Amino acid sequence: MSGGTVKCLVWDLDDTLWRGTLLEDPAVAVPEAIRAVVTELDRRGILQSVASRNEHDHAWARLEELGLAEFLILPQIGWGAKSHAVRAIADRLGFDHRTIAFIDDRPAERFEVSRALPGVRCYPAEAASTLTTLPEFSPAIVTEDSRHRRARYQGEVLRRTERENFAGGQDDFLRTLELDLRVRRATEPDLARVEELTLRTSQMNATGVPYSEAALRDLLDDDAHEVLVATLTDRFGPHGAVAVVLLAKHSSVWNLKLLTTSCRVIPYGIGSVLLRWLTGEAAKARVHLVADFVPTDRNRMMAVAYRFAGFTEQPCECVADLPVAAAEVRRMHLVALAQEPPTVLRVSAPELAVEGTGVTVWTASALL
Repeated sequence: MSGGTVKCLVWDLDDTLWRGTLLEDPAVAVPEAIRAVVTELDRRGILQSVASRNEHDHAWARLEELGLAEFLILPQIGWGAKSHAVRAIADRLGFDHRTIAFIDDRPAERFEVSRALPGVRCYPAEAASTLTTLPEFSPAIVTEDSRHRRARYQGEVLRRTERENFAGGQDDFLRTLELDLRVRRATEPDLARVEELTLRTSQMNATGVPYSEAALRDLLDDDAHEVLVATLTDRFGPHGAVAVVLLAKHSSVWNLKLLTTSCRVIPYGIGSVLLRWLTGEAAKARVHLVADFVPTDRNRMMAVAYRFAGFTEQPCECVADLPVAAAEVRRMHLVALAQEPPTVLRVSAPELAVEGTGVTVWTASALL
């Protein structure tokens, strides 16, 4: 199998997650080896769900009795096609099908899923106990943030349910979440998560260039660079670290070498908020902004965010102050102007335009 790290594994139940068929044996049991796989994948930050042909309430009650329900998000238990169930899980999570895996004891079910969803990786039930040994289930980095990934996605399910029941507009709904975005200078304990964000994120990654922990540590020690990490919380709980900014500060221009945000916070416009905040800080420092951008087959949304923020590819003399970029890098330029604060969330961030460790709160007065 190939295609990078799996983000979500979808389990069949009968003769896969547990031994036996629930309709025939209400006391079906889960082998300890399979239970160990579930808990280890959860520790690695790989989400897990269920696509099973069973009566929902009966199957879910048994999962609760077995102590496994808490590990499973967006379960699809019913009598429809397994491909429909897997597609529903991927769509609700916002995951590319190539990051989804499906495991089932029946070859016909695996064939049906792979035929309808060719990007999904399918595994036979007998492979279950060995999944944690496979490279696609072994993320290069496992951080404290990874270990809380399931809880964050479970919180996201609650947010989406509340949004579906909310009668007002999107901005009105976002204000009800009490969103709090905190930007700070990264420290040594942040580096593993920062590296993970540069490795995992694609739709909202401006360059697609990964940064190793060692390279990030070098930037931390360089006074000409800012390594910034952004965390987000709301009334449903923490989202964790959701964005990274790498900034090289020169006398007349700041070079935004990387902006990447987690795909799961796209609905909150975090990338655009960070660009506006950086623009405002550059305006205070009376410098231009130049953003590095490398187009890929998946980061079109980031290109749109840059252009919406006012960045263009028109030439400017300030670029001469920057080191020569790689051939594939497009440099997008912006004359920085003061920015209006966001009206749907509160931002706490360092003052980049002045020396020191001051922090400012940047938000609409109604949110203070």
